[in-house]
Amino acid sequence: MGYTGTILFTMRWLVQAIASRKAGRPTIPILFWYMSILGSLFLLTYFIFGKNDGPGIVSNAFPLLMACYNLFLELTHHKHPPTVGGPGETPIEVT
Repeated sequence: MGYTGTILFTMRWLVQAIASRKAGRPTIPILFWYMSILGSLFLLTYFIFGKNDGPGIVSNAFPLLMACYNLFLELTHHKHPPTVGGPGETPIEVT
């Protein structure tokens, strides 16, 4: 369980590097967030039930929360397209 979580958590950076290379700019694909969540869950399981290690639990709980939050933002981002415009101006939809 611990090695699986570590591999998932580490390989997400390879996924991010490949996606950035394809895009020609820094980007974070949605798979990155799924791998972060799964890796954190596996590592949390390992640290809670296997090692019973407080620092390991704490060091994986916060990244799990952040990955869940970022995945939520990613999934809801497509419902509200980004706009440009200041206060009092008519927003212009960016495509």
